[in-house]
Amino acid sequence: MTQTLVIRSSANAERSVSNQLIDYYLVAQAAEDPQAQVTQRDLDRDPVPHVTSATLAGIGRPAPETPSSQGARELSDRLIAEVVAADTLVIGLPMYNFGMPSTLKSWFDHVLRAGTTFRYTASGPEGLVPDTRAILMVARAGAYPAGGPDFQVGHVRTLLNFIGITDIEVVIAEGLAKGTETAAAAIASAHAAIDKLVTVAA
Repeated sequence: MTQTLVIRSSANAERSVSNQLIDYYLVAQAAEDPQAQVTQRDLDRDPVPHVTSATLAGIGRPAPETPSSQGARELSDRLIAEVVAADTLVIGLPMYNFGMPSTLKSWFDHVLRAGTTFRYTASGPEGLVPDTRAILMVARAGAYPAGGPDFQVGHVRTLLNFIGITDIEVVIAEGLAKGTETAAAAIASAHAAIDKLVTVAA
């Protein structure tokens, strides 16, 4: 039975293209695998707090223990447990000022924890979350040619690789602010890419 963890990070609710791509994926997945189990986190409705001096120890960094850091550790434990339980991790990834939303970065700050999701060895860092597939649902108002600066997908890919997730598929809908026809074509292309991913997975 497939276990899917969905992370939504857009602040644009139902108008969000990354959320719409996630919705399309979930419908397609359900058609192919009706027994699939889905856990969802919406970081707009229920944001993960940003790390502060009072919570730093909770995510495994050297700092004084405080009641707030204990709460941060409990939250980190829950978020990590969701990731470890998942076969597939679906992340909604809109571009905000050339990068990921800060809410998503905060989620990663709680999930990347030394000794739990990665560790340092004599030969370098080692990810501890193997055998997980990630699908990034990317939405961009502009269009960014291959080879250009990538602070969005590249950053998220690096973070996932660091904890051992290397099987990563990227679905991109871009040029969304370049007119209705361009946006419609971009979304249709993303839907076709999702259909192929779901068919291969099934």
